Amino acid sequence: MRSILPALTLLCAVCSQPFAACATPPDQTRLQALQQAIASDELKQIRSVLLQVDGKVVYEGYFNGADAQTLHDVRSASKGVTALLVGAAIGEGTLPGVQAGVYDYFPTFTAQHAVDPRLRATTVQDLLTMSSLWECDDENPFSAGHEERMYVSEKWLDFTLGLPVKGFAPWMQRPEDSPHGRAFAYCTANPFVLGAVLEKASGQPLADYAARVLERPMGITRSQWNRSPEGIGMGGGGTRYRTQDLARFGQLVLDGGRWQGRQLVPKDYIEAMVRPQTSTSDGSDYGYQWWGLKLDVQGSPRTVWAMSGNGGNYVFVLPEQRVVAVVTSQAFNRNFAHPQSRRILTEFLLPALR
Repeated sequence: MRSILPALTLLCAVCSQPFAACATPPDQTRLQALQQAIASDELKQIRSVLLQVDGKVVYEGYFNGADAQTLHDVRSASKGVTALLVGAAIGEGTLPGVQAGVYDYFPTFTAQHAVDPRLRATTVQDLLTMSSLWECDDENPFSAGHEERMYVSEKWLDFTLGLPVKGFAPWMQRPEDSPHGRAFAYCTANPFVLGAVLEKASGQPLADYAARVLERPMGITRSQWNRSPEGIGMGGGGTRYRTQDLARFGQLVLDGGRWQGRQLVPKDYIEAMVRPQTSTSDGSDYGYQWWGLKLDVQGSPRTVWAMSGNGGNYVFVLPEQRVVAVVTSQAFNRNFAHPQSRRILTEFLLPALR
C-alpha cells in the first residue's frame, strides 16, 4: 500500500516563512505535480525527496511507507561518504594525504604475497578516482575484480589486494591517453579498501570512525554501516541514513567542508573531490567518489555534482544556487531508476525555485 504524506508545510527558501508570507515563494504547482507523479506511479518506488536552499528545507516528502526516521539503503552513494571520511582523516592527520601508499597499510599481506611493483605504487588517490591498476570493473561481468566475485569470497581485502594488473587491449584507452591521465573503471573494491585503510590508520572500526569525525559533529545520531565477512567496514555501499542526514552531507560539501563553524574536512580536499579527476564511459566527470553529472537544467547544460547509488539514490549539490537535493528510491537494478531521479531534480525541484 502506497502512503504519501498529506499536504506538506512548505517553507520559502528566501524568508523561511510559509508560502503565503513570502514575496517569492517556490512554485507550488511543480511540487504538487511531483507528488502526483509519485502517487500515480509515473515515478516509481520513490521513498523520499528533500530540497533545501542555503541550508533551509523548502520541500520534504516521504512516500511508499517511508517517513523522516527511515534509514534508507543508499547503496553506492555510500562511496561519497567514504570520500568525505578520507578528507576528514587527512584534515586531522590520520592520513598523510591522497598520495599515501595503499599497500603500506597492509604489511601482513605484503609479507606473504609478491605484489607487482605497479600495484605496490597504488595510492589513496588512485582508489578515490576509480583509476587503480587492479583488473577490476563492475561493469564487465568477466572482470576478475567484479564486485559479485568479491562478495562471495571469504576475505574481501585479500581478494582485492591480490588482483592482477589491468591490461589494456588495443581498443582500450590507456591512462596516459585518457583525460586527466587516468583510466576510469568503476570498481566497488576501491572504496572498500579505502575503508580498510581508514580502519588501519585510525585504529577504529569504520562505523565508529565515521561517527567520531563526521556524524556526531554534524548531529547525525542514526546510521548503519555494513561489514565484510572478515569484519572490515564496507566503504563501498549499503550504508543507511535518514533523508535529512543525507542532506547534511550535501550541505557540508556546499560549505567547503565546514559545519557550524567547524572545519570537518579541509576546504582544498572538498574542492578536489568535486573537480574532474577523470572521465567515465558515459561522459560524466568523476572526482573523489563523487559524480559530475552532465544534465540539462531548464534548457541549459550543466555539471551537477552528486553522490549516486543503485536504485536512483542521490545527493545533488548545486553551489551556484546554494541548493542541496536528496532523492531516495528502491528501484534497485531497474534501468529507469537513475533517469527518473535526475528528472525529479531537473523537471520538478529546480523549476520550483524559478
